[in-house]
Amino acid sequence: TDRYRKCVMPQQAFLFWRPLMSWSDSSPVMDGRLATAAGGPGGEVVVVLQNLVQTLRLLLGRIREEEARESNDVFNQQNFWDTLSQTFKAISQEATKLSLAFSKPPLPLAEDCQKLSEGLQNAVLAAATVYYWLPKSQGMTLRKSIRDAIAEVVDGTIQLMEVILNTPLQSLSQEQLMMTGGVWEACEQVSRLPRDNQEAVLLVITAYLGVVKDALEEMEQAQADNVNPFSDILEDEELGAPGNQDTYWSEADQQLLAPCTGLMKASKACLKKVIAAVKAHGKADTSEHVVQLDDLADITNEVSPSVDELALSMYPPMNHLAVRFNAAKLASVLKKVLEISAANHSCVESEASWIQFLSGVVDHNIDKIKSLTQSAL
Repeated sequence: TDRYRKCVMPQQAFLFWRPLMSWSDSSPVMDGRLATAAGGPGGEVVVVLQNLVQTLRLLLGRIREEEARESNDVFNQQNFWDTLSQTFKAISQEATKLSLAFSKPPLPLAEDCQKLSEGLQNAVLAAATVYYWLPKSQGMTLRKSIRDAIAEVVDGTIQLMEVILNTPLQSLSQEQLMMTGGVWEACEQVSRLPRDNQEAVLLVITAYLGVVKDALEEMEQAQADNVNPFSDILEDEELGAPGNQDTYWSEADQQLLAPCTGLMKASKACLKKVIAAVKAHGKADTSEHVVQLDDLADITNEVSPSVDELALSMYPPMNHLAVRFNAAKLASVLKKVLEISAANHSCVESEASWIQFLSGVVDHNIDKIKSLTQSAL
């Protein structure tokens, strides 16, 4: 514990995590099942592992709920990433040591299990502490990327411990092997994490673009097939005609499909342009630039859900009022994306013509949708 505190735990972070460490250092807490288990062989070992799981669960909740801190200190980016990489490597090593100790009989002694448990717990606490180091000024999108990575490591470690607790000790089970590998994989992702807020924002918007592309491709394929992709066409034996004609688009529906699909295409084009601008000109060198990038990440996060809602309402049987509402919602989101992009440092004046062009595309399509759905009001 002292080794990790000296290396990575400043006083303010130590005070933040101290309640968890105090809880885990206390005498074992046992429920009825564990009390029974403690009376037999290996019972103390079970309690040690159970306490470790409880501590990690508390830590996971803290990580997900902890708010970003303000700091006027100079942030040492290189030191941060070097230390975070070390902690992830330590978690991988400590988890492997503990898993191997429970890979075959005999069970480790309670004292040895306690040492293994403390080693893993301290490594995880160290990673959480390094995350605590990252100030708000480095970007909320970057913080979320790192928080999610650490949460995945902690969650994977909890799952590994639960498998060890619930699997009879005979030999290394396939499930335990998979869970151990899962912890390794989660720890290895530290090398792929974005190093600053520009990289973090690029990653999240690229992910949003992927969702929009999928929705657009599915819609275009459905239109090419002109069938409901969720059900087969059934024949009504008595009428000798399709029994579920609602799986086809009517002529009025098909007129509405074009501008709706146009809005979806505009969404795709908008995200691609934002990504290109951030990649070429985005910077995370000042607090203002960092906040602007976070604003882009926040507003573009609304695009893919809005595209999905519009797409779902477009499938037959089409409710024109729902389509009108969802299209208006998507158009509003796209307008906001364009507005925020125009004020963003990544959108240089010489390359800003796409904003006006896409704004016109959005207006054209939403006006047509409103015209075609006016009778539904």
